[in-house]
Amino acid sequence: MKKSNTSLWIFIIYIIAQLSGVIGLPILIPFVSDGRTRQEAYLAASGWWMFIAFGITTIAALILSNKDKHYFKTPKGKRSPLWVAIVLGIAGFFMVLFGQGAAGMIEQALGIEPGSDNTAALVSVADMAPVAIVAVVLFAPILEEFIFRRIIFGGLVDRTNFFVAAAVSSLVFAAVHMDFTHLLLYAASGFIFAFLYHVTKRLITSIIAHMLLNGFVMVIQLNLDKIQEFIDQMERIANIQ
Repeated sequence: MKKSNTSLWIFIIYIIAQLSGVIGLPILIPFVSDGRTRQEAYLAASGWWMFIAFGITTIAALILSNKDKHYFKTPKGKRSPLWVAIVLGIAGFFMVLFGQGAAGMIEQALGIEPGSDNTAALVSVADMAPVAIVAVVLFAPILEEFIFRRIIFGGLVDRTNFFVAAAVSSLVFAAVHMDFTHLLLYAASGFIFAFLYHVTKRLITSIIAHMLLNGFVMVIQLNLDKIQEFIDQMERIANIQ
């Protein structure tokens, strides 16, 4: 049987997308500079390039994987019915929230301040170019699940065991986010995503959980002022009563 190169090609185009900003940003900045400072123009261009580069890469990854009939037969085992995979994906979102909460408490006990630099940077980009939200909530989860769960975890789990494969894939997942202060937080999320994929043998499960997580974080971060204002109003009402 001819060995499939699908994973290799998906990995290559993912790396190209990650590095493509070096070429893409200088091209886009002049088109988004009107009425903006240099920093604002850079953030706006970053958002648009995320959308373009990750959008093209996501489509390419889906086409490549769809052409390979055996690509989603890893890891080995019986695949859950699609409806079960979808339900577990939704439930998995709450599992990840719980896991991140536990990891956050451990980090605080170690003296690590809450707040991710990576998340803050993405929010700044999305604030200047809302189209970046599509990249963060839709494209990034699909691509990251292909890379870290299907390729890394899937490539290891049948050769080792779940815990080794999940540990390696989750640590790489955490490291790639370049926020080493909160390595535990990202690793906890990656471990749960790997668990969801392993249980159902369907990548759609971890993709759904990942999308919901990213969407939840973006909604909260982009509306912090409104949330704080609502909390202040509730406190004033409580004090009046």
